[in-house]
Amino acid sequence: MARWRSLGKRVAIARVIGVEGSGPRDIGATMAVSESGEVSGSVSGGCVEGAVVTEALKIMGITSMPGVDLSFATGDLGDINQEAIGCPIVQTFGYSDDEAFAVGLTCGGTLHILIDPDLPEFYDELEQNLLDERSFVWVTVSSINPAEVGEYRVNNLSSEGRDAFSLSGNLPELGASMLVYPDGSHTSSLGRDDLDQVVIRDSLGALSVGRTDMRHYGRNGQARHQEIGVVFEVFAPPPKMIIFGAVDFTAALTRVAKILGYRVTVCDARPIFATPARFPSADEVVVDWPDRFLDKILDTLSERDAICVLTHDPKFDIPAIQKALQSKVGYIGAMGSRRTHAERSERLLATGISVEVLKERVMSPIGLDIAARTPEETAISICAEIISKRTGRSVRSLSETQGSIHDGNQVN
Repeated sequence: MARWRSLGKRVAIARVIGVEGSGPRDIGATMAVSESGEVSGSVSGGCVEGAVVTEALKIMGITSMPGVDLSFATGDLGDINQEAIGCPIVQTFGYSDDEAFAVGLTCGGTLHILIDPDLPEFYDELEQNLLDERSFVWVTVSSINPAEVGEYRVNNLSSEGRDAFSLSGNLPELGASMLVYPDGSHTSSLGRDDLDQVVIRDSLGALSVGRTDMRHYGRNGQARHQEIGVVFEVFAPPPKMIIFGAVDFTAALTRVAKILGYRVTVCDARPIFATPARFPSADEVVVDWPDRFLDKILDTLSERDAICVLTHDPKFDIPAIQKALQSKVGYIGAMGSRRTHAERSERLLATGISVEVLKERVMSPIGLDIAARTPEETAISICAEIISKRTGRSVRSLSETQGSIHDGNQVN
């Protein structure tokens, strides 16, 4: 996108603002389309990208592109509703829609995609926030219910669920957005002070749990109203994984954790083993005692983070687990055989930690029971267990269950 903008090209942004059923991507998935037909990102993993590109080009007023390969796009660029040019639109794809099926959305879910022909006025600030890994919420008006908000004019672009809204009253526009920060400060506005204040409050709540969400309000921010839909897209620094023990399993776990988006720290009290050369995938390699290092960073850890104790040595394991239990991390795992686990549990119980706390918070022996033997297999079993604990899902094969793949409504 930086290159497109440096060349003076217009850029449209398509974002998933609603998912029903088993959608291929979550709310917040984003794709950028340049006025010359270049694409970056994805809103469906390949299912409906072509149709979205076509709509993005249309609302930028692009009627033809001689010499440009748009074979991946779906639809006729010349079929443009003139009133929609320059306006955000919402496009819906569902399994039952003939066009949606034709372009590939066969997963059985429904996607609602907001396509905006212009970048937000604060885009430079948003981009810098991402580069700085700063926590913030990108709030966007994703829907207006025309039956309840009479001041809006609705232009039906087609009979296939695409609507463009234009403002004729002092109300939020479709696509209006703002940035909200952890201290309550914000950039831009949705158009009404009363709505802004409620949205800022709810943004802080979304930040606290680190979860993108969608809510509906009345025009003045009233709860339990359906006039205005708002998406809260949460951006937070990468989750942290702290791995204790400079061993071969750690090297493999570091590589897998990085693929999953973790910021990985490897810590070991032995300087001869804890070197960046041995763990090139780690973001940080620290020489320190595990409990002492944890004490320094305890307040920075959250439920999104994980602690993996792979030292397999009581003089490191016990203090590390004791200190880890004082944190808010969502996952604590400790490596070892059944015998090691039993002996370690006895030592921890002797320190005053209850049986209930150990069972609830310490995953030991670490990892899922998939008969992992190599460091790489063990790393996958550990990360799979972390995902399972975070989502609250069972570890059975999908082929043995029924129900939605992407949410918690699984049926055995």
